[in-house]
Amino acid sequence: MAAVFRSLSSRVVFGKGALEGIAEEAAALACRRVMLVCTGSQAEAAERAAGLLGPVAGPTFAGAAMHTPIEVTREAMALAKAEKVDGLVAIGGGSAIGLSKALALRSNLPQIAVPTTYAGSEMTPVLGQTEGGRKTTQRTIKVLPETVIYDVDLSLSLPVAVSVTSGFNAIAHGVEALYAESPNAMLLAIAEESLRLMAHALPRIVAAPGDEAGRAEALEAAWLGGWSLANGGSGLHHRLCHLLGGAFGLPHAETHTILLPHVVAYNAPEIPDALARMGRALDAAYPADALYDLARSLGAPSALKDIGMPKASIEPVVEALMSTGGWNPRPLDEAALKRVLRRAFNGERPRMESGGG
Repeated sequence: MAAVFRSLSSRVVFGKGALEGIAEEAAALACRRVMLVCTGSQAEAAERAAGLLGPVAGPTFAGAAMHTPIEVTREAMALAKAEKVDGLVAIGGGSAIGLSKALALRSNLPQIAVPTTYAGSEMTPVLGQTEGGRKTTQRTIKVLPETVIYDVDLSLSLPVAVSVTSGFNAIAHGVEALYAESPNAMLLAIAEESLRLMAHALPRIVAAPGDEAGRAEALEAAWLGGWSLANGGSGLHHRLCHLLGGAFGLPHAETHTILLPHVVAYNAPEIPDALARMGRALDAAYPADALYDLARSLGAPSALKDIGMPKASIEPVVEALMSTGGWNPRPLDEAALKRVLRRAFNGERPRMESGGG
């Protein structure tokens, strides 16, 4: 079977002080009045960007929220229409960029994404939205930002704990791309490199949060990881994270961090080539264990019970998961997945699952 590669691309501006050129980037998209989108915690960065944009800067919507609730999108959309904006600037992590994508889906407005975390959403044509406690995702080129500005300076103030879990979110992108349904040489090389870079950068950041070289390495890893997800797709891990996030409001990055080693262990019997690449990137013989140990060594949470998941939800979650579609290298085994989720709930070490009851 022939490998097929079709690249999804944005204009990427990467480097220290890159935000200084945001007015030129807005002009290149023919924007005359943009709305800035952020969370409350990134209001200061949005204000700085507005100053650099000058007369192009329109209103700021600082109400972006985790998992992109539909009611927040409606509120922001009303402001965008009332203010007659012709472009969007998202500053922050997955919450801000997710809201910008939701607005672009409804309006076709061009987007400039300025990520301040390692979530990677800025590089993907994937949008997750939550309504009535259910999170759904869709894939459409309409939500892929036209321009992405990676400014290392904006990541220097990212708290260490958020840096670690956000970094594991990026690692998850690379990991799932390594066992993509339609792999190709470029995808595999970039996904492996994203994993290698982030695994190297995170201990540096924990040891010295102001280490610009470590921060730049992590930001590059996030870029490559997001690209990998966009061009390779995702599997069981992302579906499970979205299911838990929508149902219980679990923090997205922490959920990725806790679940990833367990999903790798579950898929392990079917992904020998991907495991070999993970092993090279992590310098480890057993990638699932290496991911689990790396997270713990960096102070990340290891148990779903500690981030708000109810114990009684394990069986209903797996039952709901069984009804979802989508690619995964190993078929979904209900009994095995219940055991996997119990281990993740308790924070136990991951174990390979051979299936059966």
